[in-house]
Amino acid sequence: MKPDVPAEASESFYLPDFCTSRATLAVVLIVELTALVLTLARDGIAMGFWTDLGRTSLFLLWIGLASAALLCWMGRRLRNTSAERGSALVLVAMTALVAAISAAAAALGHSELVETAGAGSLFPAGFLPFLARNVAITFVVTALALRYFYVTHQWRRNVEMQARARVHALQARIRPHFLFNSMNTIAALTRSNPARAEQAVHDLADLFRVSLAEQLNTITLEQELEVARTYQRMEQLRLGDRLHVSWNVGALPLHALVPGLTLQPLLENAIYHGIEPSTAGGTITVNGELSGELITIVVRNAVPDRVSAREGNRLALANIRERMQLMYGERALVKAGRFDAEYIVTLRFPYVESRERLTA
Repeated sequence: MKPDVPAEASESFYLPDFCTSRATLAVVLIVELTALVLTLARDGIAMGFWTDLGRTSLFLLWIGLASAALLCWMGRRLRNTSAERGSALVLVAMTALVAAISAAAAALGHSELVETAGAGSLFPAGFLPFLARNVAITFVVTALALRYFYVTHQWRRNVEMQARARVHALQARIRPHFLFNSMNTIAALTRSNPARAEQAVHDLADLFRVSLAEQLNTITLEQELEVARTYQRMEQLRLGDRLHVSWNVGALPLHALVPGLTLQPLLENAIYHGIEPSTAGGTITVNGELSGELITIVVRNAVPDRVSAREGNRLALANIRERMQLMYGERALVKAGRFDAEYIVTLRFPYVESRERLTA
């Protein structure tokens, strides 16, 4: 079973999800490293290095895991909270939690059971200094952590907004010349082949309905392939036998999620740079395969010798690369280049299934 990815960037509170096992592991690692640093920073501890490391690790583990559980529980309640109110609630909750754990540890150190066992030296001697110190440290560290998470969240939102703006700019660049060509083709078909002209109008409407959609962050691979094939049918009316597209995508998982408008711009580039300049036309090959947890799609087309890469080609590839990185991070690969007489674009990204597929 593959993890799911939300279709839209989250507009909720900026803290990450502390309910995941990955977050818990990160908390444990940070706690242990902090315990090691604190133990190394203390000189002349009578109980010895390993004993001091053990008691510090145990105390910080209680705080770390309890804090993760508390933030996990608060996550849904903070989802629609403003940044200021949510930050204040988290700061108060974390300070109160550490104060409660510190008070419990101090009380345990003075209990009859611990004194009988002779382990009183492992616990703090003064209650108020111990409590005040821990509360002050918690307040400062929590405030710094909240600031870090907020800045990271804002930076990611800005990157996503810039990427969305580039998508809109790319769509605005694509629409005019494609629309004019399509309308001219449909006008010519209305007399010679009215049925085909009617189908072309439906295809054009479907294609622009998808490209103009605002909610186009992620769609299934099946939907993306249908958009690309609809675009091919429109261009086939104009180019006729000059255009051949070989689809070898039977091995692809159709329920996998991809950024919207990923294949269609590649197909358009291949037609614009490889098929149109050649009087004989050519063949565009689209190969797809699933290997382990990675999906690979390769689009290749012949390029006439006199044709060089244009600005539009680089813009489309840069846009696809940026959206792939936003969705999959460093696990995504977008590679393109001319090899001999062919231009080859390779997309490689993790297999992530849609939520509808997972809940079916």
